[in-house]
Amino acid sequence: MQAYVKKIFFVLATILMVSVGAGGMAFAQTSASESDAQTASVAAPSTAVASVDAYKYKMGADDKIRVIVFGEPDLSGEFVVNGQGTVALPLIGEVKAMGLSIRELQEQYAAVLREGYLKDPRVSIEVLTFRPFYVLGEVSRPGEYPYVNGMTVMNAVARAQGFTYRANKKKVYIKSADSIEERAVDLTQTLTVQPGDTIRVTERYF
Repeated sequence: MQAYVKKIFFVLATILMVSVGAGGMAFAQTSASESDAQTASVAAPSTAVASVDAYKYKMGADDKIRVIVFGEPDLSGEFVVNGQGTVALPLIGEVKAMGLSIRELQEQYAAVLREGYLKDPRVSIEVLTFRPFYVLGEVSRPGEYPYVNGMTVMNAVARAQGFTYRANKKKVYIKSADSIEERAVDLTQTLTVQPGDTIRVTERYF
């Protein structure tokens, strides 16, 4: 009987030691992983590029917006700024959007609704899709492309199927949507594109 009890005690003690050892190893591995992750996050250089601030962004033709008037589904919906820079909003019809920020258009729509339509309108507007950008010159497929927030010129060239063999890869010319002149800019990995920009890639000098 004593031998049987000793055998059971030995088995239980062995199981306990194995469990404690495994838990210690798991804790050590977790701690090491967390330490490695923290080291990597500190050591890794930042590669973030500037993105569009939707509240400071000035709207233009081909921007698509979502308008929400809280509690009024008939006054809400998705709308596109047309070529004349206006957008057709429920009840009030065509209003100027080009050159306005989201906040300015919200305030304008709310002010009109307050004049005889709603007592205290709460209006929210967001940009769903920004107007496209254009890539011209020495790229494989020049043309118009949809804008993605945080896009770089290198991303834009990739959308256009890359440079031709004649392309100048050190400098590009960019014309913004609100300007009539283009500017020469050194091409870097972090050079950003804004909605409506026209990017022109010139030939290099052999």
